[in-house]
Amino acid sequence: MTDQTPSFPFGSLDDYTSVPRIEGIALSPDGDRAVLTVATLSRDRTAYERALWEVPADGSGSPRRLTRSVKGETGAVFTRRGDVLFVSGRPDAEAGAGEDDVAQLWLLPAAGGEARAITRLAGGSGSLAAVAERADRAVLAAELLRSADSLEDDARLRAIRRSKKVKAILHDSYPVRFWDRDLGPEETHLLALDLDALGDQIPVPVSGRPEAEGDAPQNPYPPSLPRPRDLTPRPARSFGTDASISPDGATVIATASVPDGLGRRLLLVSIDVFTGERNTLVEEVGVDIERPRISHDGSLLAFTRTAKSTPTAPTQQEFWVSGLDGSDARRLAVDWDRWPVEVAFAADDASLIVVADSEGRAPLFRVPLDGGPVEQITRDDFAYSQARVDAVTGDVLALRSSWVEPPHPVRVHQDGSVTPLATPVPRPQNGGILTEVETVVDDGVRVRGWLLLPDGASAANPAPLLLWIHGGPLNSWNAWSWRWNPNLAAARGYAVLLPDPALSTGYGLDFIARGWNAWGERPYTDLLAITDAATARADIDASRTAAMGGSFGGYMANWIAGHTDRFDAIVTHASLWALDQFAGTTDSSGYWKSIFTPEAMIENSPHRFVDEIRTPLLVIHGDRDYRVPVGEGLRLWSDLADRHAAEDGSTIHRYLYFPDENHWILKPQHVAVWYETVFAFLDEHVRGAAPRRPEELG
Repeated sequence: MTDQTPSFPFGSLDDYTSVPRIEGIALSPDGDRAVLTVATLSRDRTAYERALWEVPADGSGSPRRLTRSVKGETGAVFTRRGDVLFVSGRPDAEAGAGEDDVAQLWLLPAAGGEARAITRLAGGSGSLAAVAERADRAVLAAELLRSADSLEDDARLRAIRRSKKVKAILHDSYPVRFWDRDLGPEETHLLALDLDALGDQIPVPVSGRPEAEGDAPQNPYPPSLPRPRDLTPRPARSFGTDASISPDGATVIATASVPDGLGRRLLLVSIDVFTGERNTLVEEVGVDIERPRISHDGSLLAFTRTAKSTPTAPTQQEFWVSGLDGSDARRLAVDWDRWPVEVAFAADDASLIVVADSEGRAPLFRVPLDGGPVEQITRDDFAYSQARVDAVTGDVLALRSSWVEPPHPVRVHQDGSVTPLATPVPRPQNGGILTEVETVVDDGVRVRGWLLLPDGASAANPAPLLLWIHGGPLNSWNAWSWRWNPNLAAARGYAVLLPDPALSTGYGLDFIARGWNAWGERPYTDLLAITDAATARADIDASRTAAMGGSFGGYMANWIAGHTDRFDAIVTHASLWALDQFAGTTDSSGYWKSIFTPEAMIENSPHRFVDEIRTPLLVIHGDRDYRVPVGEGLRLWSDLADRHAAEDGSTIHRYLYFPDENHWILKPQHVAVWYETVFAFLDEHVRGAAPRRPEELG
């Protein structure tokens, strides 16, 4: 690759958090227009507000803002007529005042005029799961209370819980949490919405709040408003947003899950939209079937098949295609061992368009249905996401990013050439130079990563090194992250190493297997080896180094702390500390217990090496983290204090705690506090600066 120089306001955290962010892209059926979801910082600087912008899809013209509201708009999708559907919690003047301001589905007409709400769901409309290409029908994924018999009954039960201020949840199955939210008492239902039922009459206002306990609310669906039809009443199986609808709007293929020990197993269900009849389409014991995609002509179904991993080895994510009824299933790309991030049918239905991690990038690929070899479409240094196929030209619209350029909209032509689209978001300013580094480790495997050098780094002025370890661990440092942004460290004079050690995606199954059931072995030695390669450069100061990471990266930071004192400081965020404790308290304990043997879980647990820690640690955790529960951070902090505190209780270590954040620190004001605390800690121990703390921390 060629060196790239970013330009962005990285020197000021206030300026950085103020930069607008493109989060989504939708493509009109005729391929002429794209709608972008853009997030901007609120006036009080404590949240992001989202709006929809329209841009020409051919790279010409200028952006035009479509929506404005305090609550914002997300999830934009075009209907076959060119109307824009979106989800928003904005007030609906036609429905009457509400206490909850739950998000509903809105429609912005292609012909112009004001947007109008087209759902009145007591628990909100959730998100759009699919929209038919040749029919006026959409499928919503919405939450209904488990015992509700109808939409009206759901409103009644919610009113009872609200009036009595009950938030308790009674579970009868596992799991009970997911990432940062509690599961229940709702279940996800798939609801069909007939858009051709929209009339011109203004809906009757309905509050959905009974005057007396147990009274049913008035019918929230007058004739002018399309009534959603529940395709999954009393679902029994857990449905999500991973669904596809046939072009004629008659059939929905959805991913459902069923209990599988302490975990869940994914399968495909076919639903007749008119009769509600449900049939299991593809299911295998010990296998996850997911990502259902229906071809443009409605005759084919594509999906991925992944056998459950065991402690022995990871398994491949396979591409399959069949008839719409699941018949004549056959595997594609048998010899290709990349893992798909996104899958869609090409415009001619002769191939699949796939996004997959590869060599520190995430290119677009073409997977032929005739069994031919996989073709790489894009060959630049970017990661692509949200690929939308233009059914007219066969081109692909997507968001594209790298570590020097945040997500921006582009059109990818069939020959792989790329045309950037107009955007309301300015290109960044200021930053360092991004280059690649690599080394060959002792088992003969190449380990590579990105190195971001600060301005002015040279043999005469070498920069201190910050080793930044990615989470996952099935992940890769290949795309821009607003949350984990190395450019902020580079702006403060640090060279930032972003390596992909064993377990990283984009290098094949064997590369992942090198660290399987042995997190403390190859991933650790890979990280030290590529750090050696980076510090051997003349523009890096090998005598001033630090390491940090979050989630799995935090695990590795803890492991490093207990196995070497080569780093001057270590930052560990949302980190795994005691694996046996973690495996029983995380939101998905079945998975973690299935990929480790009991012996390996003990052997690879960082807590066993607390007595060997010599490096100052900054421990960071959010109380609402359900993936790596806060107990991990609390136990780490307790163990550090028990082993390393002075007689007066003081310690060189620090603990930054966020009572109202989760696995990620998302609130803009807390993001600033996070970075200020991290940089102060690094400056103190790497550069010898005086200790300091952000004013907001008192």
